[in-house]
Amino acid sequence: MRHEDETRTVILGVAASDSHVVANHLIAHALRAEGFHVVNLGTCTTVDEFADAHREYPWAEAVIIGSLNGHAYEDLQDLPAARAAGLLSCPVVLGGNLSVGSRKDTGDIDRLYALGVDVILADPDRLPATLDALRERRNAGSVVTPTTVS
Repeated sequence: MRHEDETRTVILGVAASDSHVVANHLIAHALRAEGFHVVNLGTCTTVDEFADAHREYPWAEAVIIGSLNGHAYEDLQDLPAARAAGLLSCPVVLGGNLSVGSRKDTGDIDRLYALGVDVILADPDRLPATLDALRERRNAGSVVTPTTVS
């Protein structure tokens, strides 16, 4: 087990109803190449499993959730309770295809923020910079506000 002072740690997984694994592995590989310790929970990961991982790695900088099947909102219904109970106190970053259908609506993003998602990431290449920005805000004592990163 690594300690927070040694390596930056993130928890990564794919939303509960989603078994798309390729992007998950590519993101894990890219983050490891950037020096991160990636706790990769793989596919079909429930909010409870993310919370269990955060309990094991309380120094983790973020929980990163991918969703390609468009059911992120349904899969994250337990997120408000986990956040309220302090089980997921680090930022939650969500990316991928976040709603079903070809027409996207800003209401879909608003609903995800209302569940407790902190960052919605449109481009996975922006993930390391996003994690850097979240770390800087935390170190400065700033509150993380919901953000969409293109």
